[in-house]
Amino acid sequence: MIAVLCGGVGAARLLTGLVQVVEEEQLAAVVNTGDDAVMHGLYICPDLDTITYTLSGSVNPATGWGLEGESWQAMEALERIGGPERTWFRLGDRDLGTHLYRTGRLAEGASLTEVSAEIARAFGLRLRLLPMSDDPVRTELIAKSGGRLAFQEYFVQHRHEVAVEAVSFLGAEEAAPSPAAMEALARADLVVVAPSNPVVSIGPILALPGVSELLSSRRESVVAVSPIVGGKALKGPADRLLVELGGQASAAGVAARLARVAATLVIDEGDSSEQGAVSAAGMRPVLAPAVMSDGRAAAVLAEAVLAAAGPLG
Repeated sequence: MIAVLCGGVGAARLLTGLVQVVEEEQLAAVVNTGDDAVMHGLYICPDLDTITYTLSGSVNPATGWGLEGESWQAMEALERIGGPERTWFRLGDRDLGTHLYRTGRLAEGASLTEVSAEIARAFGLRLRLLPMSDDPVRTELIAKSGGRLAFQEYFVQHRHEVAVEAVSFLGAEEAAPSPAAMEALARADLVVVAPSNPVVSIGPILALPGVSELLSSRRESVVAVSPIVGGKALKGPADRLLVELGGQASAAGVAARLARVAATLVIDEGDSSEQGAVSAAGMRPVLAPAVMSDGRAAAVLAEAVLAAAGPLG
């Protein structure tokens, strides 16, 4: 069994590659929930939904998130009544069904793990889709201007253009990793850290009590994939956050973040000059084509990840 630490789009794309080269039932995705938020009275789980929509073939291909063929009548009605300040976080009409179901089931007393499994089954997924915790953990970013922003305010409302001086994961110390997630990470033959933002996608998972310790104890069987290629994030603000928080926007900068929990880092072939710096940071570099431009490229990267794991893969 392979467990994958996941954020949003990058993780979803790697999973589309993995399901082409291993049985889907052999995969467990442990997914960041630090991005979760209550919006318009509904409980939203962006990373869980992005993975669900992508693997089911329902995702909007133009954005990498949301559902294909959306309409926006509910948001248009809300904007007409309450103004644009009510609709900076937009939910499509089809997408609303997911959030209505989740919110209702949570109100009935179901856990987020239970609800996520129900939604995954409804979309035809066969892998285990596991929230990192059933307890609330919320990523907060402290702007260099002094303000504090919830993740969705930073990422969506301000389009991640605000300079950041610190990141915190509210509730992480009190939260418990979900039992299902911890079991998957402990029992997996191989753990993969997806090419997700190491600060705000992987960081919240590692901040949960016991997760970093567990992965550190088996780091030789943990392979990470760098989301930084040629000094740039393929999607999102990972490159800027690494620099703003005192690191480097490079494969070596990613290695500095992940070396305590993973022994191997898969980096793009174009970053071959960074192999020495990655080794100096404490990780074994493995070169592979890391840009997942389509499904075949994702499968090639997935095969490279398994090869990097050696006999474990």
